[in-house]
Amino acid sequence: MNMKTVIPYLIACSLSLFACNKSEFLDKKPAANILIPNTLEDLRGLLENKGIFNNTPGLPQISADEYFIVDDAAFSALIDPVTRNAYTWAADIYEGATNIPDWNVPYTQIFYANSVLDILEKSDFHDREEAGFIKGWALFARGYAYYNLVQNFGALFDPSNPMALGVPLRLSPDVDRIAPRATVSENYQQIFKDLAQAASLLAGPPEHLHRNRPSKAAAYALLSRIYLSLNDFGNAEKYADSTLMLYSTLIDYNTVDVAAATPFSNNTLEVIYFSTQSGSYPETSGYNLRPAIGVDPDLINKYDVNDLRLQIYFLKNTLGNYNVKRGYIGVAVYPSTGLATDEIYLIKAECQARRGDNDGALRTMDTLLEKRYKTGEYVSLKFESAAATLDRILWERRKELVWRGLRWTDIKRLNAIGANITLIRNIGGKEYTLAPGSPRYVFPIPDDEIVLSKIQQNDR
Repeated sequence: MNMKTVIPYLIACSLSLFACNKSEFLDKKPAANILIPNTLEDLRGLLENKGIFNNTPGLPQISADEYFIVDDAAFSALIDPVTRNAYTWAADIYEGATNIPDWNVPYTQIFYANSVLDILEKSDFHDREEAGFIKGWALFARGYAYYNLVQNFGALFDPSNPMALGVPLRLSPDVDRIAPRATVSENYQQIFKDLAQAASLLAGPPEHLHRNRPSKAAAYALLSRIYLSLNDFGNAEKYADSTLMLYSTLIDYNTVDVAAATPFSNNTLEVIYFSTQSGSYPETSGYNLRPAIGVDPDLINKYDVNDLRLQIYFLKNTLGNYNVKRGYIGVAVYPSTGLATDEIYLIKAECQARRGDNDGALRTMDTLLEKRYKTGEYVSLKFESAAATLDRILWERRKELVWRGLRWTDIKRLNAIGANITLIRNIGGKEYTLAPGSPRYVFPIPDDEIVLSKIQQNDR
């Protein structure tokens, strides 16, 4: 990838500008007198940039089945062609659009992380503990960025097809080197290597007021999420357990104001690592949606009257449909995509059910769900078979993790093991379908990247 199209330079304060704040430090335009960051404070300042590091792609949210557009007029009123095309899984999503954030932002994160790691490698910092923390942070950021890239632009991992194409691997800050596409297997090998090393360098639970910073619990939680996406249930459960040993806090939803438009704070206790979806697709994926963008009614109907999530997560609109309220993101405008304990409990329960531990799966689900129902109204789950329990867990996963950017990956991984989920949209009298195994589950690499790097485009 030609990184000159993503971010031209690292930015640092010169000595004459030592009083600038971190935002100024990161936002200044490149100039001839710019200095490369060379202190631990500088490197930490780069990683603290939430606008860069705590952003994840938005195309999966647009393409998944958590919402619908009420009619043809509402669809035609969408201004952004990328949003319209992703909604109908068009072959050409971008229609000539360039600087696609779903590709560029993760590679920007990777460039910053590589630059930090390169400086650490070439320097001898006396504060070993701080240097180790910064290295772990950079490795976590790079692993998270590569996972988001390969999930969206790489083939679905298949052990029988080790040469399937992933995304270019860049492990140095050299902006002049154009990297070829690596295999999906190579992508995941690097991701696991980065996260394992990050876990060894980071401290235990998340910092309460700094959940944008990774922790050992965050590294384990991300590994659990990734292994689940690969249907590797043994490792997914292993890292879920490792996470919960370090941090297992759940919020009792009886303590949450169900009438509030912003039910959760910026430091929601269940959040292990904070990230938010790209703000590039506000018409269908942000909060404050128009009534014409409704939450899937089949999903809404799965919440019963005593389930507090219906009131906390959603607001009925003027058309009688539901829109999402702000979730684990406080007052921010775009959805939370970070790591949280509720997701980890659901991963653990799913993995228990899949290995036949029905009683264990039910206990794990009870631990979570009793915090979601009105006090005294929750009835413990009772299913005779692990298969029946698994079916309920997968529905609870949809109900709990709605609008968290996870559904698209769930559809892909579940179809890979026989779920046979087919997505259907109806627009202008035409039915659009996305069948299991369709190549359109892999987004096209942006056109400007293909022109610059000459890498192979994905089949659509």
